[in-house]
Amino acid sequence: MAKGKTNMTQAAASRIQSSTAKSNGGKVSPGDFAARATRAAAHNTGGNGGKK
Repeated sequence: MAKGKTNMTQAAASRIQSSTAKSNGGKVSPGDFAARATRAAAHNTGGNGGKK
């Protein structure tokens, strides 16, 4: 991992998704940054969101 970079965590992804949903009437589109953050957090923590 490059210096200065931090993996996406579940907590950070949750905050991003919550903020996005509040701004968009409760909706998060699959291509939004919030959705990508959630998938990255799942991948980083061994969840099934980072499917290969």
